[in-house]
Amino acid sequence: MPDHAADDRQAGHDSLMQVLSVTSELYPLIKTGGLADVAGALPLALRGHGIETKTLVPGYPALMKAIRNPVKRAEFADLLGEQAVLLEANHDGLDILILDAPTLFDRPGGPYVDPNSRDYPDNWKRFAVLSKAGAEISAGALPGWQPDLVHAHDWQAALTPVFMRYSEMPERPSLLTIHNIAFQGQFGAEIFPYLGLPVHAFAEALEYYGGISYLKGGLVTSHAISTVSPSYAEEILTPTFGMGLEGVIASRADDLYGIVNGIDATVWNPSTDPHLAAHYTAASLKKRQANRSALEARFALDSDGGPIFCVISRLTWQKGMDLLAEVADTLVAAGGKLVILGSGDHGLESGLLSAAARHKGRVAMVVGYNEPLSHLMQAGSDAILIPSRFEPCGLTQLYALRYGCVPVVARTGGLADTIIDANEAALAAKAATGIQFESGSAEALRSAIRRTVRLYGAAKVWSQLQKQGMKCDVSWGRSAERYIDLYQRLVSKGQ
Repeated sequence: MPDHAADDRQAGHDSLMQVLSVTSELYPLIKTGGLADVAGALPLALRGHGIETKTLVPGYPALMKAIRNPVKRAEFADLLGEQAVLLEANHDGLDILILDAPTLFDRPGGPYVDPNSRDYPDNWKRFAVLSKAGAEISAGALPGWQPDLVHAHDWQAALTPVFMRYSEMPERPSLLTIHNIAFQGQFGAEIFPYLGLPVHAFAEALEYYGGISYLKGGLVTSHAISTVSPSYAEEILTPTFGMGLEGVIASRADDLYGIVNGIDATVWNPSTDPHLAAHYTAASLKKRQANRSALEARFALDSDGGPIFCVISRLTWQKGMDLLAEVADTLVAAGGKLVILGSGDHGLESGLLSAAARHKGRVAMVVGYNEPLSHLMQAGSDAILIPSRFEPCGLTQLYALRYGCVPVVARTGGLADTIIDANEAALAAKAATGIQFESGSAEALRSAIRRTVRLYGAAKVWSQLQKQGMKCDVSWGRSAERYIDLYQRLVSKGQ
């Protein structure tokens, strides 16, 4: 197979690095969480530094509908028994490769679940095929193009380096990013014969307590591993946060990197955001009031002067939503108001809806996800509550900083890395950007809420918190530089 990347370098394009990103989600086309935001923003951040990325993503119905003028680039006659077409298109500046395999991806529901929120029973095959396609592209299946490096994201793409390792083709450098180690792609051993891998790959890479873990396979075979904050990189080496894979990760500790996520500062910009009632900057915070009023109207809240707390989250135990339901009465008693946007565990949904029913005008909830509303909530709320038990990075606190919405966060993972607690010393130094509290504790969350209400009552202190947060550089700038350095080291080792 010809080395097109090498040909390009010889032709004078040595300043460009070609990267294949493999992901199951991609903002703005398909999103269930932060993975999509990162997969969509990182290529744009890297482009200005001589790195060109093509992103491989499944051809879900919503994505196929949104794409304009796709070009057929290749056909796969047998991807683990499935036929597929590889399309290429550009969308919002992203160079996208679409795996059009209707038997696997043209179906109602979400990327991973059916309309009744049940996992598709063939998810093992759907994302094995995505990974197999990524490995084929890395070996030259896309005419005229071959990547210098392959960047796979989470368990859905984690078989990509596995297929690359056990291919007969020369292996390209690979990086696997863990966005959340709690999701590992675990399946029964009976699927192994259908993956088309040599028998020894089971014991060497995939076996996990008698079954198969796609994420483990990627951890074992990728040339490097990254996760989305320095603290989370340390946490996943421990039994508490490693979710059973801490031993595997410890064996790769020299190849593990923690790089905090950034956000797309053009999408999340309160001075230009089309979803807001009024635009503002750190120098014109009074204009924020129009967004607060719009938020109160949207959620039918009392229009008194108490602080508005917001929650924009999956409603899960990991996110601490059971703790939120437990402390809702305390929040109202302290004079606060609470607006919630999210969906997830039905029991947690019911608990929060009950709180809204008990406290009409003080607590309100929208079940589901609404991107425009999430922007208004960041711009109109005074504080955002993030009581996660563990949080690899978190993006909502970064959006909040940008919008002058003070983050109140559990002290874990990326939340601890990105928020400076408003303790006495940090306030005196005008360095504080939010409030931290012990994770997993309802009493600590109650204390943090009371502390937030007191700080809100000190107008000058609160304004300083907002302004300091808005000054933070939460863009991809510094993080992109770290990825560039890692990419370059991996490519240099592979030459």
